Amino acid sequence: MSVKVQRFVSAGRGNGLRCAGSVKAGELLYSAPPLACCVSNKLTRDVCHSCFQRCESLCRCSQCKMARYCNVACQRRAWPDHKKECKCLQSLLPRTPTDSVRLAARIIFAMLSPSEKHNKELYTMEEHESHLSSMSEQKRQGMSQLASMLHIYLQQEIPDLTQHMTSELPPSCQEPLSLLAKVACNCFTISDGELREIGVGIYPSLSLLNHDCRPNSVIVFEGTKLHLRAVKDMSPEEELTISYIDTVSGTADRQRQLKDQYHFTCQCRCCESQEMDGVMFCGDEMIWRPLKDALPALQELQAESNWQAVLNGCSPLLLAVDGAVPDENVYKLRIADLAMDACINLERWDEALTLGKKTLPAYRQYYPDPHPVHGIQLVRVGKLQHYLGNVKEAWATLKQAYEIVEVTHGSRHPVATELLRRLEEVHAEMSCSLQQ
Repeated sequence: MSVKVQRFVSAGRGNGLRCAGSVKAGELLYSAPPLACCVSNKLTRDVCHSCFQRCESLCRCSQCKMARYCNVACQRRAWPDHKKECKCLQSLLPRTPTDSVRLAARIIFAMLSPSEKHNKELYTMEEHESHLSSMSEQKRQGMSQLASMLHIYLQQEIPDLTQHMTSELPPSCQEPLSLLAKVACNCFTISDGELREIGVGIYPSLSLLNHDCRPNSVIVFEGTKLHLRAVKDMSPEEELTISYIDTVSGTADRQRQLKDQYHFTCQCRCCESQEMDGVMFCGDEMIWRPLKDALPALQELQAESNWQAVLNGCSPLLLAVDGAVPDENVYKLRIADLAMDACINLERWDEALTLGKKTLPAYRQYYPDPHPVHGIQLVRVGKLQHYLGNVKEAWATLKQAYEIVEVTHGSRHPVATELLRRLEEVHAEMSCSLQQ
């Protein structure tokens, strides 16, 4: 594959990536395996620790009792990376280290046994910023506690950690505190086909990408492999940008999140104009304020998969604002999304479809096409329409979804190939119904 991206110094933003030549929307710009990655702790029972696929029945590692695999083949593929971690996990039983500690440990293992595939990176861990000097004292104390945990965690495998950290690792990665700070600022959330979190990983070269609330590129995953794809036509030497966060939040909230986690103030056109705030907070605040206040507790219930409690919390809130607050209101949209997830998991398909269809205008507005989030929401609604026998509606919705996904994921991505298969199935059903 020809080189389509190049490193450069972005004016006022430090290091960055830009196009090496002209780029068309939908082009694959860069693909990379992780330097290190791990399944999120909250999903260790649901996701294979090798291929990162969700599976109802997983085989558990008999030694550490934590890692799980689809089958023996996946377990064997994972063993070279897992064998060192396995001893460390055993030493802490029944405690479990945090995601960031596990990821930092895997980074250390990877750097102590470097492979050729990571020697061609555009950017290295050595160059990553830790931003320790920009952190609040409270955050630094939290990082210090994680650094202590990392030291304890690695004792079983690297008892002389201090010596290794000072003799075999790059200078800027020799302090556990600095390494964990680099992880916090530079790791990527690995997501599945429906853009749900499944793990975290470090992809050194892609940490060069700068943020924009209306980016010209997106990142999608295929297992643990990261793909950077263009969603706009671009000229040679145009800077490539992605969004570090979910941008469906008001300007002040986005600015706060970016400052707290990534230590910069976004100055993109969307933030400077605050153009979407009026739509996001539309309606009478006295009426929609209860939706905002209820969100944190409802999101905790979602994380616990307590779907009946989620629905019980969402339904009266949505009923109370029905007709009084527009569907585009960001808090109403989030509550509707939570309720839709709950209905799907509770197999209340008709209610899920009604909620999903009401979210689509807001998704179209907040995630301008082609955007993977809008594409996946269309897939979810289209699947519900198909399941409930609304074949013509399903065809139109899934066709629109495919037009987006073909750009954001590429025609060979499993999400796109599965969507195309479903479109063919729906088309066949439509043809049969016309013949009858």
